[in-house]
Amino acid sequence: MLLCIVYHVMNMFVLIALAVGLAMDSFAVAIATGVALVKVSVRQAFRMAFHFALFHIIMVITGWFVGLNLEKLISTWDHWLVFCLLCFIGSKMIYQSVKNKNNEGLTNDPTKGATLLILSFATSLDALGVGLSFALMEISIWCPVYVIGIVITAFTLIGISIGGRLGARFGKRMEIIGGLILIIIGFKILLDHIM
Repeated sequence: MLLCIVYHVMNMFVLIALAVGLAMDSFAVAIATGVALVKVSVRQAFRMAFHFALFHIIMVITGWFVGLNLEKLISTWDHWLVFCLLCFIGSKMIYQSVKNKNNEGLTNDPTKGATLLILSFATSLDALGVGLSFALMEISIWCPVYVIGIVITAFTLIGISIGGRLGARFGKRMEIIGGLILIIIGFKILLDHIM
């Protein structure tokens, strides 16, 4: 009985550690977004956290259902796609920051529309591989999906809150840093896959 409890606790610890690992890109992007917005509303924070968590859940479930064959196809180009998307959005943030003469943050809200969908997709692509690994190990997907969703939501809310405070305090310089962070994350993902 005790051994069974220890086994389940260890599995939950591993699952939470995996979810935190998946949340790191979302956390960094949320900080960059908060910095760029300067003033972050509760609605913006919730919208970003909801979409990031939803996309991660969809990717994990999709990876679990699809199986190994598609993973080999996707893994040859997914890092290039994420790299291009993050560099595009980061460059756009830097351009808008330099173009915007006042200190009110971005004129285009990254927590809305196509930008939010692109960021959600880009930060969740690695969750596809997690779902595939769950399928290969014949692990039930439903408990991990709940844990991953909760952790992604929490890290995104914390990240956008931190970014908003930094943006309000340091202004346009932080907007440029936020754009650079997105570009650096894109390069990191690209290098991780190439190495």
